[in-house]
Amino acid sequence: MENITTVTEFLLLGLTSDQRLQPSFFVLFLIIYLISLVGNGIILGIIILEPKLHSPMYFFLGNLSCLDICYSSVTLPKVLTNLLSICRTISFLGCITQLHFFHFLGCTEAVLLAIMAFDRFVAICNPLRYSVIMSPLLCAMVAAVAWIIGFFYALMHSVTTAHLRFCHSQNLNHFFCDVKPLLELACGNTLLNQWLLSIVTGSLSMGPFLITLLSYFYILGFLLFKYHSLRVLRKALSTCASHFMVMCLFYGPVGFTYIRPASATSMHEDRVVAVIYSAITPVLNPLIYTLRNKQVMLAIRKILQRKMYKD
Repeated sequence: MENITTVTEFLLLGLTSDQRLQPSFFVLFLIIYLISLVGNGIILGIIILEPKLHSPMYFFLGNLSCLDICYSSVTLPKVLTNLLSICRTISFLGCITQLHFFHFLGCTEAVLLAIMAFDRFVAICNPLRYSVIMSPLLCAMVAAVAWIIGFFYALMHSVTTAHLRFCHSQNLNHFFCDVKPLLELACGNTLLNQWLLSIVTGSLSMGPFLITLLSYFYILGFLLFKYHSLRVLRKALSTCASHFMVMCLFYGPVGFTYIRPASATSMHEDRVVAVIYSAITPVLNPLIYTLRNKQVMLAIRKILQRKMYKD
């Protein structure tokens, strides 16, 4: 007879059990979180304040910055609290809520990156019709679709996970609530949850990844065959390089974590990879886009000069 009790909370085991390392981890993750908030906040503010950046490309970039602020805020504040606290518990409702928003924002970002690749495809391969195709209405609609897809995808995971019975240890071998570590604690049949995780999550991460990859292959092929110039190809590579770097940083770790079956992966590896896509990627996104984007840099200088003259 299984010992089934009503679970009211979980114990997050965190990043490390070595208490001597916890202050160092706290400082490191505090810096990462602050850089993520400030960096993405600056990009979002510049896009809103600078009229020259009111274009589809920067509209989607603003959405990405907003996503990254929320995405890092889902996990890192709890990580920082637990690194300073002896009691690392999280309520059952809090755990399911964190799981929901983590997958909601992650899925939305995956779809948004594919939309941004399509935007670059239209801008480079069909520039004369760009303003017609990527109209403000269409941009708002596809951005809304990305957020809606993310919400209902996450709702699927949060509802199915909330209905599981937990009869094993309540020690969650992770630094935040996610589906895979929760399945380790569940009793009964979890095949549906594992299927949803592997098939649906895999499709929603690798589908946009393939669309993004095909968009860039088509862009490079189009420019190479049309202009027969390595100079034009280098310029195109420079334009798309930042987006491609973000794509690899996001899709790579996500694919590594969720496409593989739960039984074939170690939770230690998952924790290390989760740090990349939950903490590192939101920090690198603003740096990559800002440092490699002349228009954003010019807008920053213009706003700073305007502020200096006012003072």
